Amino acid sequence: MTYRLPPLNALRAFEAAARHLSFKDAATELSVTPTAISHQIRGLEDYLGFALFRRLTRALELTREGRLMLPRVREGLQCFAAAIESTRQHQTGGRLLVTTPPAFASRWLIRHLPGFTAEHPEVQIHMSASMETIDARDAANVSGLAGIDVRDDETEVFIRFGRGQYAGCRVDRLFSPAYAVVCSPRLLFAMRPLTVPADLRWHNLLHDESIMELLDRPSWGEWLHLAGVLGIDPDAGTHFSDPGLVLSAAIDGVGIALASKPLVEAEVAAGRLVQPFDLVIRRTQAYYLVVPEAVADRPIVDAFRQWLRREAAKVAEQ
Repeated sequence: MTYRLPPLNALRAFEAAARHLSFKDAATELSVTPTAISHQIRGLEDYLGFALFRRLTRALELTREGRLMLPRVREGLQCFAAAIESTRQHQTGGRLLVTTPPAFASRWLIRHLPGFTAEHPEVQIHMSASMETIDARDAANVSGLAGIDVRDDETEVFIRFGRGQYAGCRVDRLFSPAYAVVCSPRLLFAMRPLTVPADLRWHNLLHDESIMELLDRPSWGEWLHLAGVLGIDPDAGTHFSDPGLVLSAAIDGVGIALASKPLVEAEVAAGRLVQPFDLVIRRTQAYYLVVPEAVADRPIVDAFRQWLRREAAKVAEQ
């Protein structure tokens, strides 16, 4: 069967312009100029032999023919997209963009990523770190993550730290970090040995103030209260605006840090840091894998999701 069809770009221009009722907005969506959209529409109208839009002074309206044609054109484009997507179901390779909190990326995910690469060498991971993936302490629901069109070639997933309420997305809880005291092993046997919590009075307390306004992070005051220690100023010590600097200072023996256990697992395993006390502080917030529904069924996403859940389960078992 031979199909007589106008150019696909003209149909895409018509559908976008009809949806926005604006050549300018359609041009922005399709990454072309408004003049290009106008030419595409004019060519389509010449091909069909009737007008699709009424060009008013400051507005755009669909003609009767345009209104009748729009649903079928939209349905056809969706069928094209579905056909391409069904082909993707048999392909696990490609480019996967993972947007994550900076500390999670640098202190945990990067260390585990070689395992995923070994399992799926065909997948190209592009990692982006953003503070915006850390929810405000009063955020009950976070929106704006589901605005991805199934027709987009980009496949992006998110790691977020929050309470897990992300509308329009598939959400997997990874783990909730426990916060513990960590320090260089040298401090255990220093001139002022660190044997009981009260010995912290002789040591420099390290503070991470990178995102205190966003994250309900445990404080030294809370830890000392739970440990039953009195007479220590919880605000004394050295304050940093970067969590990496806090851990570097702890490793170098500059002082004692209150850190997320999963994010220092490698340093503890290597003996660069030790946890002198068993007392930990937990929070209701956790790390979540957040996947927009539009890309949730792509094989590349499923491969990453299954691997990440297995790795996160090991944290929960510790």
